[in-house]
Amino acid sequence: MTDLKTHIANLVEENLPDESAFLVDIIIKGTNTGKKVLILIDGDQGVSIDTCADISRKVGNDLEENDLVDSAYTLEVSSPGLDHPLASIRQYRKNIGRRVRITLEDDKEAVGELLEVHDDKVLINKETKVKRKINKKETEIPFNDIRKTIVLVSF
Repeated sequence: MTDLKTHIANLVEENLPDESAFLVDIIIKGTNTGKKVLILIDGDQGVSIDTCADISRKVGNDLEENDLVDSAYTLEVSSPGLDHPLASIRQYRKNIGRRVRITLEDDKEAVGELLEVHDDKVLINKETKVKRKINKKETEIPFNDIRKTIVLVSF
């Protein structure tokens, strides 16, 4: 399956429309009787449905022509939803200024505005609730301490 992931990743990278688009993740689930291949792509300014459809056609044709999946499968190409954790520094940078929930390796959580992203850490304006007031404090969090980061939606 790793070879299949690598093959798909190379194919996606070759067919992205420009340098503002990037591959986020490839998730392959299922058994020998049926698989789901999920390709997540994003862009610095988002990604269009046309880009997703184009990548889907090219990957689908390649998988069929080369008979790379040994069972029935479904192929889905989309941008990551809000419930999908951030997976790359580019995604973190794209979300500077937004509120995030960071789950740390020790299961603690930090919530706050994403202020800066560096190669090895992020800086957030961490929120802590004291009685009825929310205090904010700039806090550095190394990537090594982060299990996952979710962008929070504000209404």
